[in-house]
Amino acid sequence: MSATTARLGRDALIEKYDGRAPRYTSYPTAVQFSDEVTPEIYADWLQALPDDEAVSLYIHVPFCSRLCWYCGCNTRAVNGHGPVAAYVVYLEKELLSLHKALGRRRLRVSSIHFGGGTPNMLTPVEVRSVLGALSGAFRFAGSLELAAELDPEILTKEWVTTACVNGLSRASLGVQNLDREVQAAVNRPESFDHIADCVRWLRDGGVSSINMDLMYGLPRQTVANTRATVDQLMTLRPERISLFGYAHVPWMKSHQKLIDENALPGASERLDQFDAAARRLASEGYVQIGMDHFALPEDDLCKAQAEGRLRRNFQGYTTDPAQVLLGLGPSSIGSLPQGFVQNASQEIAWRKALDHEGLPVARGVRLTADDRFRGEIIERLMCDFEVDLGEITTRYGRSPRDIVHELSRLEAFAADGLVRSEGSRLKVTEAGRLVVRSICAVFDVYFREAEGRHSRAL
Repeated sequence: MSATTARLGRDALIEKYDGRAPRYTSYPTAVQFSDEVTPEIYADWLQALPDDEAVSLYIHVPFCSRLCWYCGCNTRAVNGHGPVAAYVVYLEKELLSLHKALGRRRLRVSSIHFGGGTPNMLTPVEVRSVLGALSGAFRFAGSLELAAELDPEILTKEWVTTACVNGLSRASLGVQNLDREVQAAVNRPESFDHIADCVRWLRDGGVSSINMDLMYGLPRQTVANTRATVDQLMTLRPERISLFGYAHVPWMKSHQKLIDENALPGASERLDQFDAAARRLASEGYVQIGMDHFALPEDDLCKAQAEGRLRRNFQGYTTDPAQVLLGLGPSSIGSLPQGFVQNASQEIAWRKALDHEGLPVARGVRLTADDRFRGEIIERLMCDFEVDLGEITTRYGRSPRDIVHELSRLEAFAADGLVRSEGSRLKVTEAGRLVVRSICAVFDVYFREAEGRHSRAL
């Protein structure tokens, strides 16, 4: 990815476009969720789901053994296992409530994703218990994809063996950066040798796809230690790499105030770190997927991107074709044809709802026809860096006049060489990929940059 264009130098690009923009893992974004979507409305949506269409499940585990200061997830560090054990009991309660709301129908599940937090905070016995409860409430597809986000620092061979015996097929290891100074600056010590052990256990267990999460823009991070981290990980040959920019939002995540802001790299340094990692990955044969993922050519992400079926959801870029995602656990988000729903973020409120045998939904948003229209434009831009506006406008029964204002706003991006039009197709240029979130925001009727509720675009 180039950080410059023939018309706009890097410094000018940063000054002009390093505002705030959503990451567009949904449209409308979670900022638009409200309490107007109630548990009763969610129950109606669940009842309307067809029996023969496969769904995906997301299970949120809101616990960690340590609190990483950069983290933007809904999680907390716990010293003992008691809160985790209690969570498992309530998670199975939620599953019963969900199954009841579905009319006790056992829908077919094609994908299960454990996220967090740290899913490997669950003991091997608890992993078996949760998966057993899930298999009792749903029918697992023969090609079920079972994925988990894992903290290698506390991952054990026993945990991996149990998960693999129960179907784990894809794993994501949080690495971020291997430099000791960077790790100390974000309270996340871990060793490369143990990460290598984790990869070996996963491979031996039959896991066919391993992702590693890396970050750029962390305190004390440099181009040199970014490149050194990638060099070490290349010896393990993961199928996928996620390369996320650190989002410093201490007004939303108070623990980020523990980070020394003076040690944070500037926007230009952040781009240098991304470029260095991207070039190194390209030299190893990895293909860039969307704005921040990389995958080996034989990986499903590459195939999906080449075939125009790459998707984007709350877990990032995905090949999951399911139109329905059901979320379980505090703060988890679900996606249905009618709209999005989110569980209560606080465990206390989540448990209270389940104690009353209700669905723990706290908020959400009902999709309008315009939301679906704009959401598809944004998803295609985020996934493919191009979209046929004429085809989508016709398919949704809309008029070209409906996006005249948006096309007018895109003229500034075109003048800077960041987008171009080819007939009815809007294409993001190589340089424009840096600001694709800002380009997408042009089509977002809800976005107000001045509200400052999102991370910086660069």
